[in-house]
Amino acid sequence: MSAQHIHILYIDDEVHNLNAFKASFRRLYTVFTATSAEEAEEILAREDIQIIISDQRMPKITGIEFFESILGKYPEPIRMLLTGYADINAVIDAINKGQVYKYFSKPWNDDELRQNIDKAYEVYALRKENKELTAKLLDVNEKLEFLLRQKLIS
Repeated sequence: MSAQHIHILYIDDEVHNLNAFKASFRRLYTVFTATSAEEAEEILAREDIQIIISDQRMPKITGIEFFESILGKYPEPIRMLLTGYADINAVIDAINKGQVYKYFSKPWNDDELRQNIDKAYEVYALRKENKELTAKLLDVNEKLEFLLRQKLIS
């Protein structure tokens, strides 16, 4: 898949950060932005998002709380956290509660973030392929068991 087909959702209450992110990455990826958790959930409901990047500190909800709240409904996207604050407890919570793949400090380094987005997409694609292969394997196993039962009954 080309990088352009990688759909990223970036959530941040600071519009200038959203604009900077979009300016840096819109030529490489399909970028969606949201200024709130509600707006982000609307985008998740209508778009196929592979990577979600969220700011940690927002007025109504933290990035970790947002990730935790969407895990049940949207488990597939790879989650990444951006924050201007070096809070080790936030990092630990992010990993444990929000199942965050990577944590970055603001201001981000474009090259580092791009490399990690690409790596995150590789993880996403491998997980998706694994899920599909597992489903195929289960299907084949069911068919084999059915055939085996047919032979045993006949």
